[in-house]
Amino acid sequence: MQKWLMKNRNRLTAATGILIVLAFAAKWLFKSEAAESGLLLAASLIGGFPIAASAWQALKVKVISIDLLVTLAILGAFVIQEFEESAIVAFLFLFGAYLEQKTLAKTWSAIKELVEMVPETALRQTADGDFEEVDLDDLDEGDIVLVKTGGKIPVDGEVVSGSGTANEASITGESMPLDKKPGDPVYAGTILENGTIRIEAEKVGDETTFGKIIELVEEAQDSKSQAERLIDRFSKYYTPVVLLLAIIVGLISQDLELAVTILVLGCPGALVIGVPVSNVAGIGNGAKQGILFKGSEVITKFSKVDTIMFDKTGTLTYGDPRVSQVKKYGQGQLAEQLLVSVEKESAHPLAKAITGYYEDLEAKEVEASRVLQGGGIVAQVAGQQVLVGNHYLLDRYHVPVAKQMERDMEELASAGNSLVLVAVNGQLELALGLKDEIRAGVKEDLAALKKLGVKNLLLLSGDNQKTVDLVAEELGLTEAYGQLLPEDKAEFVKKRQAAGEIVAFVGDGINDSPSLARADIGIAMGSGTDVAIETSNVVLMNGSFDRIPRALALAKATRRNMIENITIALAVVAVLLVSVLASSWMNMAIGMFVHEGSILIVILNAMRLLAYRSKLQKSRKLIENNFSQAAGPYTKGIESIQ
Repeated sequence: MQKWLMKNRNRLTAATGILIVLAFAAKWLFKSEAAESGLLLAASLIGGFPIAASAWQALKVKVISIDLLVTLAILGAFVIQEFEESAIVAFLFLFGAYLEQKTLAKTWSAIKELVEMVPETALRQTADGDFEEVDLDDLDEGDIVLVKTGGKIPVDGEVVSGSGTANEASITGESMPLDKKPGDPVYAGTILENGTIRIEAEKVGDETTFGKIIELVEEAQDSKSQAERLIDRFSKYYTPVVLLLAIIVGLISQDLELAVTILVLGCPGALVIGVPVSNVAGIGNGAKQGILFKGSEVITKFSKVDTIMFDKTGTLTYGDPRVSQVKKYGQGQLAEQLLVSVEKESAHPLAKAITGYYEDLEAKEVEASRVLQGGGIVAQVAGQQVLVGNHYLLDRYHVPVAKQMERDMEELASAGNSLVLVAVNGQLELALGLKDEIRAGVKEDLAALKKLGVKNLLLLSGDNQKTVDLVAEELGLTEAYGQLLPEDKAEFVKKRQAAGEIVAFVGDGINDSPSLARADIGIAMGSGTDVAIETSNVVLMNGSFDRIPRALALAKATRRNMIENITIALAVVAVLLVSVLASSWMNMAIGMFVHEGSILIVILNAMRLLAYRSKLQKSRKLIENNFSQAAGPYTKGIESIQ
C-alpha cells in the first residue's frame, strides 16, 4: 500500500484539488451545502490518507515527523467538522511537497549533468582490427577504443592515433577545446568536438578521473555540515515540543481549533531543508566550474579562512621552469652526463627542465637512487656517487663549497633562479640556475583574496630565500619563507593554527601532502591526481590560479545563503505562532499556505547559487567579451581571405 501511495501521490494531490474546486462550485453555483460537505470530506480523506501513511512509517522508526503534525491537524478539523480547512490543509501540504520536489531537483542539476556526460557504450577494437560496440562495464585497461566527432570519451587514456579537439569542461570547468594528438592524455566524460581518435585505456569505470569526480561530488552533497547536524537535532526535539504545546494550549483554552492550528503553523519544514539545499546548490555550482568541495563542512570552514599559504612551484608559478645559467667546476661535462642520467628517472618539474636542456646527452644506467625529502637525490651511476639537489643535500654529505662557488650561487639566487647543485664523489661540479615564470593574473587574484577577507598571504617554499623574496615582493605577499622541508611547512601551518588563525594551504597535492592534510583547508592545484583528491579538502581540477578566489567567493556566498534560509525559516514560524495567538484572522488554511510558501522561498533562494558568479568572474567575462567583439572583424577578415 505504501508503494502504491508513493507512486500515485501526485494523482491523489490532483484529485484532492479537483474535489475542492467542485465543492466550492457546488456551494456557490448550486447552493448545495450537503454536496459541498460531501466533496470536502472526500477531498480530506483522499489527501489525508497518503500523509497519514507517511506519518505511520515515521512513527514505526520512532520519529515524530511533520506528516504526523499535519495528520493530527486534519483529524482535529474532522472532529470539529471543519471539512473545508482539513481539505485545504491536506491539499496545500501535498501540493507544496510536489513543488518542493520539483524545485529541489533543480539544485541537483550539476551532478545530473555530470552523470549524463558518461557514455553507456564504447567502440572497442577487436582482435581482427574491427570495432564493436560494448557496454562501458566491459572495458578493460589496455583496450583500444575509437571515438568519433561529437562522441563522449569513455576512458582515461592516451591517444595512440588520429587527432581532434576535445572539450574538457566537465573535468576542468574550462570550455575552450584542446587539441589532441598521439601521446596526449584524454579523460572520460569529455567530448571530442571534432576529429577521430583511437585511445589506449589506462583507467576505466569508477577509476577514471571523471568517475572519482562524480563519486566525490555525490559524497559531498550527501554529507552534512555542523549546522545541518545541529538543525537535525533541533528538529528532533522541536517537533515533539510543538505537539506538546498544541496539547497544552488545547487543554487550557478548551479551543480545539486553536490547538490544531498550532500543529500546522509550528511545522519546521523550511528550517529542516534550508541549510542542506544551500550546500547542495553551492557544491553543484562548484562542480560545474571544476571546483570540488569535499563536503558542506568544508564550505563553511573555507568561508572563514583568514590565512592562505602557498607553495611556489606549480602554484604561484606555472611549474614549467627553464635552465637559464650553468656554472661548471672541474669535470663539468662528465657531471652533466651523470646529472641527465639521474634526472631522467625523476618526475620533478626541475628534472624535466634539465633533461630538456641536455636533450642531446646520452644517459648512463643508474645503479641505485634514493630521494632525500627536501634535499634531492642521492644516486649511484657508473660506479660514482652523484648528489643532485640543494645546499641542504651538500651539507648532509659534507661536500665542500669554495668561496667562488658561494658567490656564484649568490649571483644565481639574486637573479631569481632556483638552484640545482650537482656533486660527484663528494666534489661540487655544477650549479644550475632555473627560472619558472609566475602565472599570469596571479597578482590580481591575490588582491581579490584580500578583498574577500584573507588577511595573511604566505609563501612557503623549498627554494632559496632570495628567489622566494623576489617572488613575494613582486606579488605583494604578506610573508615569505624559503629553504623549507615538507615537515617545516607543516609546522608553519600548525603554529598559525595555534595562534587562532584558520589556515588554508595551496599546493600540488604530492610534495606538500603533509601541509595539505594539516591545514584547516587543503587546496590541491592541478588535474585531479589521486593523491590530490585523497589529501585535500578542495580540488581545483583546472590548474588556473583564479579558481582559488572563485572558490572562496562561492563558499562565502553559500554560507550567506544558508544563514538567509535559517533566518527566513525561523522568522516565518515566529510570525505564524504569534499571529495565531494574538490575532483573529489566522487559521489552518492560511497557516499551511504560508508554511508551504516558506519552504519554496528557501529552495528558490538556494537555487540562486546555481547561477552564482563572483565579481571577479563577471569582470573577466566582460573583458573576454570585449576582446572577442574587438577581434571579431579581424577574425572574419582572415577567414574570408582563407
